[in-house]
Amino acid sequence: MDRREVIKNLALLPVGGSLMAVPPVFGSGESTRESAELAPDENIYRSLGVEPIINCRGTFTIIGGSIERPEVHKAMEAASKNFVQYDELAYAIGERLAKLTQAEWGIVTSGCAAAMKHATAACVAGGNPEKLLKIPDLTGLDKTEVIIPRYSRNTYDHAIRNIGVTIVEVNSPEELQSAINSKTAMIYLMTGRGSATGQPLSLEVIVEIARKKDIPVLVDAAAENLTIPCVHLEKGATMVAYSGGKAICGPQCAGLLLGRKDVLLSTWQASSPHHGPGRDNKVGKEEMLGMLAAVEAWVSRDHDAEWNKWLGWLENISKKALGVKGVSTKVTEPFDLNNRAPLLHISWDPSQLHITGAEVAEDFGRNKPRIAVGSRNEDGLTSITISPNQMQEGEDKIVADRVRDILSKKRSPKTDAMAIPAADLSGRWEVEVAFFSSSSKHHWYLEQDANWLNGLHQSDFASQDIYGTMEGNEVRLHSVFRQPGDHVTYIFSGELSGEELKGKVHMGEYLTASFVATRREHTPRRDKIMVPAGSPLAT
Repeated sequence: MDRREVIKNLALLPVGGSLMAVPPVFGSGESTRESAELAPDENIYRSLGVEPIINCRGTFTIIGGSIERPEVHKAMEAASKNFVQYDELAYAIGERLAKLTQAEWGIVTSGCAAAMKHATAACVAGGNPEKLLKIPDLTGLDKTEVIIPRYSRNTYDHAIRNIGVTIVEVNSPEELQSAINSKTAMIYLMTGRGSATGQPLSLEVIVEIARKKDIPVLVDAAAENLTIPCVHLEKGATMVAYSGGKAICGPQCAGLLLGRKDVLLSTWQASSPHHGPGRDNKVGKEEMLGMLAAVEAWVSRDHDAEWNKWLGWLENISKKALGVKGVSTKVTEPFDLNNRAPLLHISWDPSQLHITGAEVAEDFGRNKPRIAVGSRNEDGLTSITISPNQMQEGEDKIVADRVRDILSKKRSPKTDAMAIPAADLSGRWEVEVAFFSSSSKHHWYLEQDANWLNGLHQSDFASQDIYGTMEGNEVRLHSVFRQPGDHVTYIFSGELSGEELKGKVHMGEYLTASFVATRREHTPRRDKIMVPAGSPLAT
């Protein structure tokens, strides 16, 4: 699974979303708070009333990324006991990273996104502090554009846009050739299928074109395994950015940037502790040494033994799942370096077990013991997916029992019958959406056919299709706002009372809002239209 697939599947996480809007609630309904003070042990989250999660999804930031290596904890604790001059520390770490990774230089940032942001600032300012301090107002600067292949537009390229650059999208080598000009500061791409060898805009193709124009190339390899020497630098990339809190298992709030020394020194200049646009991305001495310790550990880790351990856990879970009639399993292995871990697929016919993979994932995410799993539907079957690379010892037994218990439970067949809608919602609706600290006016234009609703949702900056259902007084509507690299999912759920519809708006990672919708009176216009016989005699 590449990083683009991970982004696409974020909605499958059974945690996040509305959790900030309400106190944690689980199947039993009781509070999870265990004490009035922090408990500095494995129950520290429960002492805050927050139930921890068994992570069978992988290195997602929203559930904590990865489990830091013991070497990381030791390095961070040691680093916390003394003061140090940060530039001296950064230079020493740069030299050590160069030896460990065989890159020309390396720096530690406050995350992969920060590495991308600082690298962009370095390519815009070129190490010139007066130019650096003008960011994000690039008036008068000569390097103000960043080229991104269309396949690499993603939610993380906000880090690049934060510098104030103009994004230029390209979709072919010819478009790339013509897009490069005197304003081009950098080319950015995300690793994955589009950048793979043999693709029209592979990294090799991009580097060949960029090198002739002396344009730096930044590769976003956030979720990749660290390769030594780095495969992307070997292919000619200028810089490669990694997340510290993913495969490398370093500090969650750290990132790693490897590449050409002169550009990376300008990148360090653009980051905290130096003042300017990167000051808000502070990386501490503890994270700097923790990240270095993670890289040192990566070099010495027995990756084959880890892989075999993961396969063993998946086999234990698979055996329990196969004890349920109608269930099948398979293990797939990734084809590239992104999110590199085996993946267990547990599949069944939802018409036989009367439950879907999405419903299992929701149950696992909301009830104790909380487990984060993925879910899919394919070829008439539904499934859950389990990634073992962030599971901990003993958790495979808990997951196996939970899978068997929920899939073996007897359920009545589901009925497709829907309650008769209480009203016809066809028409125009004015929708007041209340966010945490502001409100917006949206509009719906709906058509209703029995229980089914379809139409148009006009949000703040765009119009998009909307669809949903009405059963009795209960209404559910779904739409997605999209722009290059970003999207916002709107799930409206509410009840109709008279001519007013009110309820909640679930927006995934952007949490939850509330809404009130009222029907707008509209009299259809009925004027005949005269078509002129020729050009106007006046303008």
